[in-house]
Amino acid sequence: MLKIDLDTKVKFLHGFSHKTRVEILECIKDNEKTVSQIVEDIQGSQSNISQHLACLKGCGLIVGRQEGKYVYYGLRNQKIRELLTMFDVVLEDVEKDVACCENHLD
Repeated sequence: MLKIDLDTKVKFLHGFSHKTRVEILECIKDNEKTVSQIVEDIQGSQSNISQHLACLKGCGLIVGRQEGKYVYYGLRNQKIRELLTMFDVVLEDVEKDVACCENHLD
């Protein structure tokens, strides 16, 4: 079995630890989008979205593709898409417990 360094795993999981980053991931799950399209879809500010995109890129979750003057952001690969789907599947089983959890950080 592949052994991943715990600090690396925590850095990767950090990409999923903020509502805006999860919104961005869901927004680009099926199609690449520009920053402007993401801003419009999730109703955020461009500077805030750009900061979160940088984090997601640094965590290895997304990639940017330059086309003319635009950068299109998309999920890094199919495995990230499958992971987002798996989160939904797992949450179906534990949703009530998560909703009642008071030991979370905002």
